[in-house]
Amino acid sequence: MQKAPIVTIIDDDESVRAAIKGLLRAIGYMVYTFASAEDYLCSPCVNNTSCLIADVQMPGMNGFELQRHLIERGQRTPIIFITAFPEETIRVRALDVGAVCFLSKPFDAQVLIDCLDRALKEA
Repeated sequence: MQKAPIVTIIDDDESVRAAIKGLLRAIGYMVYTFASAEDYLCSPCVNNTSCLIADVQMPGMNGFELQRHLIERGQRTPIIFITAFPEETIRVRALDVGAVCFLSKPFDAQVLIDCLDRALKEA
């Protein structure tokens, strides 16, 4: 039996983490959540996450800094960036640095699922 992919959600907003976690668990993913990039980086999830869903703007390390840190460590985990501040320059930057998708909160559940499917196929 194949193990379900592990999706990790990093967002400082607890309600966003809970909503995405509920959605993804309902469709069969193993899901872990963290309130900060720093907490994620100190966890064992770093080495077995199949896809990251990360907020762009968080206190402390932001989503782009997290991605850069992972790349420097040799980890190329696919990332879907989410944000409540959908500025075009930030969207372009996210996609330029290799994000699979850039979603503006609130986003449609099916759009997130489609992005996740694409990210896991590219992994």
